[in-house]
Amino acid sequence: MLDTIKKVFPQIETNGCLQTLIDAEFHIYDHEIEKRWYAFWEGANYFGMGQQEDCPFYCIMLPPPNVTGTLHMGHAFQHGLMDALTRYQRMCGANTLWQPGTDHAGIATQIVVERQLDAQNVTRHDLGREKFLEKVWEWKEHSGSTITRQMRRLGTSPDWSRERFTMDAGLSTAVTEVFVRLYNEGLIYRGKRLVNWDPVLQTAVSDLEVVSTEEDGFIWEISYPLEDGSGFLTVATTRPETLLGDTAVAVNPEDERYIHLVGKSVRLPVAERTIPIIADNYVDRAFGTGVVKITPAHDFNDWQVGQRHKLAAISVLTLDAKINEFGPADYQGLGRYVARQRILDELQAKGLLVSAKPHKLMIPRGDRTHAVIEPMLTDQWFMSMEGLAKQALNVVDAGELRFVPENWTTTYRQWLENIQDWCISRQLWWGHRIPAWYDADGNVYVARDEAEARKQAAGREVFRDEDVLDTWFSSALWPFSTLGWPEDTWELKHYLPTSVLVTGFDIIFFWVARMVMMTLHFTGKVPFRDVYVTGLVRDAHGNKMSKSKGNVLDPIDLIDGISLDELVAKRTTGLMNPKQAQAIEKATRKEFADGIASFGTDALRFTFASLATHGRDIKFDMARCEGYRNFCNKLWNASRFVLMNCEAHDTGVDEALPLEFSFADRWILGRLEQAIGEVRAGFDQYRFDMAARAIYEFVWDEYCDWYLELAKVQIANGGEAAQRATRRTLVRVLEALLRLAHPVIPFITEELWQAVAPLANTQGDSIMLASYPEFDPGRVDAAALVEMARLKDLINATRNLRGEMNLSPALKAPLFVEGDAERATVYAPYMKSLGRLSEVHVVNALPEGDAPVAIVGDWRVMLHIEIDREAEIARLDKEITRLSGEIGKAKSKLSNASFVDKAPAAVVEQEQKRLADFIATHEKVQAQRTRLG
Repeated sequence: MLDTIKKVFPQIETNGCLQTLIDAEFHIYDHEIEKRWYAFWEGANYFGMGQQEDCPFYCIMLPPPNVTGTLHMGHAFQHGLMDALTRYQRMCGANTLWQPGTDHAGIATQIVVERQLDAQNVTRHDLGREKFLEKVWEWKEHSGSTITRQMRRLGTSPDWSRERFTMDAGLSTAVTEVFVRLYNEGLIYRGKRLVNWDPVLQTAVSDLEVVSTEEDGFIWEISYPLEDGSGFLTVATTRPETLLGDTAVAVNPEDERYIHLVGKSVRLPVAERTIPIIADNYVDRAFGTGVVKITPAHDFNDWQVGQRHKLAAISVLTLDAKINEFGPADYQGLGRYVARQRILDELQAKGLLVSAKPHKLMIPRGDRTHAVIEPMLTDQWFMSMEGLAKQALNVVDAGELRFVPENWTTTYRQWLENIQDWCISRQLWWGHRIPAWYDADGNVYVARDEAEARKQAAGREVFRDEDVLDTWFSSALWPFSTLGWPEDTWELKHYLPTSVLVTGFDIIFFWVARMVMMTLHFTGKVPFRDVYVTGLVRDAHGNKMSKSKGNVLDPIDLIDGISLDELVAKRTTGLMNPKQAQAIEKATRKEFADGIASFGTDALRFTFASLATHGRDIKFDMARCEGYRNFCNKLWNASRFVLMNCEAHDTGVDEALPLEFSFADRWILGRLEQAIGEVRAGFDQYRFDMAARAIYEFVWDEYCDWYLELAKVQIANGGEAAQRATRRTLVRVLEALLRLAHPVIPFITEELWQAVAPLANTQGDSIMLASYPEFDPGRVDAAALVEMARLKDLINATRNLRGEMNLSPALKAPLFVEGDAERATVYAPYMKSLGRLSEVHVVNALPEGDAPVAIVGDWRVMLHIEIDREAEIARLDKEITRLSGEIGKAKSKLSNASFVDKAPAAVVEQEQKRLADFIATHEKVQAQRTRLG
C-alpha cells in the first residue's frame, strides 16, 4: 500500500500515515491533506473509466456547467451526490464512468467576451467574425476551466482524461451529423414564426433564458370606431405600441354584448386601416372590456388566434425594437416605448383614449441583458417535436425511464404532451454554426461541409448561414456524443444507457426531455435509466440565493473560510444601487460577525448529503455544516484512540490465536452490519439523507459514544484472548466504517484508512479501490443486541440518578444492583466505568434507605448516598403522575373498539404490552414511594 503512496509522496516513511495520526494535534481540516490525496488519486488514474468485461457498468453524465461559470451551491450539492454514487459503485466492483465536461454556453460566453472588448472600446463587428471567435477561444483557454478546478476541491472523481467541451471537434462532428440527418428526415425546417427576441442581443432566446417578474404597469382602454360609423368598440391592452400591427379585434363567441358585431369591421386608430371583428374562445369576457386587439406578429397567443382565423401577421418592429417601415411615416425609427407614448398622446388628442388604469403584469426580461423580451416574427430554423415526444413518453410508460421522486414524471409528461416545435437557431457568432448554405437564388443546401453543399448546388457558389444553433441542441446530444457517436464505439456499447442523471427540476423541459428524444432517435436507447431530481439549495430562511438579495454562499468559502470584510466585498461588488449595497453589508455583518469558518470539504459534502431529502428544497444552515465538521473531528480523534491502543499490539491478525469476544464486541459487529444495510439502501434508493444519518448515528452514537468506552473496560480488565478480540473488533469495525463513509467524506476516510487498514490486515493502495462493505444479516447477533440494550438502559438509569441528585462528575458513588445476578456481574465493570461509580454491588434485594431507585424492566438500581428525602419524594410523585397518564392513554386506546378492530394485530399487541409495562413500573415506583412514607 505505502509503496504506491511513496511514489507520489516520497517524504512519507513506511509508518508515516500511522505515526502522523498518533502524533497529530486536535486538527483535521488541513487543506494539504485534501490536496495531497486528490493529487494521489488523480495521478494514479483511479478516476479512469472501467473496462472489465465481466463487471457491471455504471455511468453518470455530468450536466455540463457553462464554461463561463464558477461553482455555486447548487453545483456543489449535485456534484457531491454524483461523486458519492460514483465512489460507491466503484467500490462495489462496477466499471464506472463519470463523464465530465463543460458547455460552450453561447449567449453567456459571447457576452463575457464582448464586455471585455467593450472595455477597450472595440465591438465584435469591428473585429469581424473570425477574429472575434479567436478571442473567444483565447478566453476559453485562459479562463474557462475555473469550475473544473473548483470541482477538484470538492473531491469529485470523474474521468478527467475524457473531459469534453461541447465545441470540441468530436462533439461538433456529432452536432453536424444530427442536424443533417434530421433535415433529410424532414424533422428540421426553416420558417417564419414568433420567437422570444432579445432586442439588445438581437437574437432569439429560449424560454429558460427569459425571466418573467411582476411589475407595475397600466392597462389602457382604447376606442376603435366601427367602420359603419354606428359606434365604437372599447379595447383593453397593456401594449398600445403594438396597435400598429393589429389585424383584428376579438370577442368571446358567447358574449351577448358583442356577438351581433362579429363579422363587421373597425377602423384601426393611428394606422387608419380597416380590420375585422372576430369571435374566439381565447377572449376572457371578464378581462377589461371583453374586447381584445389581435396582433399576431407581436404576441404568442395572438399568433395562435391569427393562425386559426387566417389573419395577416404584420411585424411593426425592427430587430432592435424600433418602429419599422410598416408603421406610419412619422413613427418610423422611434423606440417602442417612445412610440407608445406618442400613440397614447395621439389617441388622447382624438378622444379615443378612454382610460389608463394601474395594473400588475408579468414582464418577460432576458436573463443576461434584462431587456424586455419582444415576441418577434423572424426567419428561424425549427425542429419538429411531436413524433419524438411520443417516443419519449412511451419509454416512461414502459418503465425504461423513471423519475425519482416519481412526481416529476407528471411534469415531464405535461410538457411533452403539449410540446411545440423547437426554435433551434440563434443570431450569435459563438456556437455551432448551422450547416446550411445558400446559392444566389436563396436555395438552401444542408450538408456536412461546404464541399458537399457545393456538390448539391451543382458547383454553384454558395454562402453559409450566419446563425448558430441553440446551446441546448448540442447539450441534448451529450449522453451519446461524449461516448463517441456517430462512431460505433466500445463506450457506446457498454455505457449507454447511462445509469442515472442527477439534475434540477428547472431543466426537465429544456434538457432532460430533449436528451431522451435525441438519444432514442439516434441510438434506439434511453440516455439514462433513472433521473434523480434534486431540490433547490436555498439559504437558512428558505429564500432563493441571489446576488440581488445578498445571500449567496460560495462553497469554496465554506471549505476554506473567509473573513467578514472579504465576504462583504464579495456580496456588494458590482451592485449598482448604493442603498441595496448598504443593506446587504449591514445584514452580512450582522449574520456573519466573525466571517465564515473553514469547514473543509468533507464537512460540506456530509452536510449536502444529509440535506438531500426527496421532494424538498434545501435550507442550507451553517450550524449543520459546523455539526458535521464536529463529526469529522470525532471520527479523527476516535481513530487516534484506536491507533494508540492497537499499534504494536496484537489485533487478532493471527487466526490461530484464541479470541474471546464479549457481547459488546458481538453487538458492535451486529450494529455495523445493520448500518451497512441502511447505508447501502440509502445509496440504492437515492436517499442520501438516510445514508448520511445511518453513518452519523453509527459512528457517533454507537462506535464512539458506547463501544470505545466499553472497549477501554475490556482492554483494562480482560484476559489476553479478550484483549485480542477487543483490539481486533476496534480496528476491523473502524476500517469497515471508513469504507462505509468514504463515498460521502473521501479525504478524511482515506487519511485514516491508510493507517488503520494494515492493523485490520487489509491490503490495498487506496480506500477508493477497497471493496464496499457487504450487508449480511446473518452476522447480526440478536442476543447481543438485547444484552446491549439492557446494559445501555442500566447505565442511562444510573446517569439519570446522578443527574437528579446533582452529583458532581468527580464524585464516584457506590451502586447497588438488584436483578439477574449472573448478568449483573458481567455488566458491573462497564457500569462502574461508564456510570462513574466507586463500586457496583450485585444484591438479591436493595438495602433499606431513602436513596433514589431507578427501575429498568425487572432490574432495580440504587445509588448508595445520603439523599434529600423531600426531593426524592417529589421525584417519585412526578414519575407516578407520568406513568398514570400513560396508563390512562393506553387504556383509552385499547377500549376504543374502532382502534382494536381496525389496527393491525401487531399494533394492538404492542399497545397491550406497553400498558402491561407501564402498570408493572407504576407498581414498583409506587412501592418506593410508600417506603418513603
